Order: sequence, then C-alpha cells, then structure tokens
Amino acid sequence: MTPEELLAYDKEHLWHPYTSITLPLSVYAVESAAGVRLRLTDGRELIDGMASWWSVIHGYNHPLLTATLQEQAGRLSHVMFGGLTHEPAVQLARSLVDITPAGLDLVFFADSGSVAVEVAMKMAIQYYHGAGKPAKKQFLTIRSGYHGDVFHCMSVSDPVNGMHSLFTGVLPEYFFADKPQCAFADEWRDDDIVSFSELIERHHHELCAVILEPIVQGAGGMRFYHPEYLRRVRALCDQYDVLLIADEIATGFGRSGKLFACEHADVVPDILCLGKALTGGYMSLAAVLTKRIVGEMISKGDPGVFMHGPTFMANPLACAVAHASVQLLLESNWQEQIKAIEQKLEQGLAPCRDLATVKEVRVLGAIGVVEMREAVDMASIQPAFVEKGVWVRPFGRLVYVMPPYCMSTEDLQSLTGAICQVLAEEQQL
Repeated sequence: MTPEELLAYDKEHLWHPYTSITLPLSVYAVESAAGVRLRLTDGRELIDGMASWWSVIHGYNHPLLTATLQEQAGRLSHVMFGGLTHEPAVQLARSLVDITPAGLDLVFFADSGSVAVEVAMKMAIQYYHGAGKPAKKQFLTIRSGYHGDVFHCMSVSDPVNGMHSLFTGVLPEYFFADKPQCAFADEWRDDDIVSFSELIERHHHELCAVILEPIVQGAGGMRFYHPEYLRRVRALCDQYDVLLIADEIATGFGRSGKLFACEHADVVPDILCLGKALTGGYMSLAAVLTKRIVGEMISKGDPGVFMHGPTFMANPLACAVAHASVQLLLESNWQEQIKAIEQKLEQGLAPCRDLATVKEVRVLGAIGVVEMREAVDMASIQPAFVEKGVWVRPFGRLVYVMPPYCMSTEDLQSLTGAICQVLAEEQQL
C-alpha cells in the first residue's frame, strides 16, 4: 500500500482509542522505529516523548530484546499455561519476586494492565470468601485515579473524569475518598488522610480491598502525592483488616525514580499489579504479585481455586522478552538515567510556568507534566507537535511526557523546547 492508501483505509475502517468516527483526529502512519524515534511513511522522524504510552523504556528495536524475541519464537511461541509451564515464565517470575517488595511471593500472569487490575480485585473478593467473610466485597479508592477500561477497572477509576455517567446502573458503585492534596514535596498535613480514614472506619466490615496508584496518579490526572499518605493508607488497611492493592502498571520499573513507587513510602502492598514497561513495550503482558497468605486463603475457600485463566496467560514470547527487559534495566544505570531525565525535564519545561494558559508544571522521575487551565484542542495541538518533530499525546488539560530512559540530553531539550514553543503559539490563537 502507498502511504496515501494506508491512511485512507485507516480513516474509513479503523477505530482508534478515545476518538470519534464522525470527527476523526489526524493519524500518522509509522513505517519503523529505532531508539527514541518514530519514522513516518512520509519520511519525517519524531522524537517520541510518550514511550508508546509509557512502555518502551529501553527505546524501540533494542537489539537484545529483538534477538530474545526472535530466538524464543524459534523454540516455543505459545503453549497453554493450564497444566504446563516453561522456562521463560519461571525465569520472569523469579526475577519479579526478587525485585518487588518482600513478601510478594506468588505471581499470576495476565494479558494487559486492565486485566491485571481485574485479577487483583477478584483475588481480594475470593480472599474474604475463603476467610469466611463473604460480606467483605466492596472496594475503597481515591478520586482522580485510573485503573483501566474494562468494567471493574472503570468502577474504581475517578467517577467524574472516568466513565461512570455513561454506564450508570451497570458499573458497580464503590467508595471514593477525596484525592490527596499534599503534593510529593509538600510538608505533610494530617488532615489530608481524614476523608480516607473516615470511609475505611465506617465501611471496613464490607471492604475487601483498597486499590490505588501509589504516589503517582496516572491517566486520572498525572498527580504526584505525598508518601506519608500511602504510609497512612497501609496502616489503616492493617488496622481494619482490608487488603491493599497497589496499581503500579504505570509507575513500575523505575519511572518515578524508585524501581517501584511503593518504595517512596517503604510500603508493601498485599497485591501488586504490573504491566506497561514489563516487556519494554514489545508485547502485551501484565503480572499480579501477591502474598502467599492470599493464595492460601483463596485455595481453601469454595471453589478451592482462583477463578481466572486467560488463553494467552504466560505467553512464552512475552515472558522471554519481559525477563530480558527486566535484566536489561537492572544491569543499567537506570537510577542515574532517571535522575538526569528529571533534571532536564524540570529545566526544559520551566518556561511553561510563564504562560498564562498554564496552571502548573510538575516533574517526578521520568515524568513531566504541564497542566493547562483549559482542555487542549487536540485537532490543532497534535499536528503542531508533529510539525516540531516530536510525538506528544495530550489529554484533557494535561500535556505530559514519559520518555524512554535512553533519551539523550539533546533529544530531551528538543522535546521540552517543542512543548514550550507549541504551548506559547497555542496561547496566541
């Protein structure tokens, strides 16, 4: 197909995420990718500030990951995980148990981040069935969160910015505490935990779990909150016999400056969800880790097994490349890389604070956020970024980047410079 034919067929038949069929946004055809650059079919190259929705942490077409995938495909591309196992799954599980917070000893592989959250929520419900407390089947979370697009994930995502109004009467209705107000570097205030504390005290007899994104709230608002909030949540869960689910699908594997965001507060969840960067962006794969007591309680209750089993669970291709990606990260100077990216994002995005249309600029680890006062116009701002040679995909009022960890200083400067220029130009419209 010519580039023109490709785009024409796409426009007529393909439905892209979060888009309208009647008012389509611009779509750009990618021919190839390497390092931090996307090469379009028209010959243009774009510096990718999104790491393909935060997953391509080592850059595109990394020789080690590509070779690993090719080698595994020549031996075993897929086999059912029911009653069978294989080396890539065992190696990956061992790596994850070794590097995640102590006590998370059981690993359940899933297909995607959303499915991982569903698995975690089902684990919590089955845990209390096994414990002889079937009334404990509700969830508590915090506003401005995001946990995925399938139904139970939506039910614990922000009720205003999420999809609750569209699916009222279909989505389960759970409990939402006020979002944390103390920012990551603020001085802690005890009143920040009051809403959460009151809800868990009032409803603990019917709560099976608290679910939240530790420290960094991702697609629900790109907010960074105080580690003490997470410590208080952990203590309250312990006090009231409620499991804690940490959704680290966006923050896992170094993105926040710690290998896992829970480490900012020295907190160990009862259930941990991982995804996105797990395979370095090569394949769809997620993992749910939990404490052994959770597995034992589920196994001794009716029906005696955990009720979940995806067809492509622990796919050997995905597990092999994930294990290679994790080892690649651990063997790198990722802490120094993240620190350097953090400094360059802070420096590069700082001029945006002078724009009247900008509400706030915030940076944590390899995450840079420019929050606007009003929602951006995607129809105009996306082409403007492409014209500047960068790929940035805003949503709502947020213009943000989560670049690959291998991005050079020069490319980071080009990326942040383009953001400042485009926002300044958009302000004049």
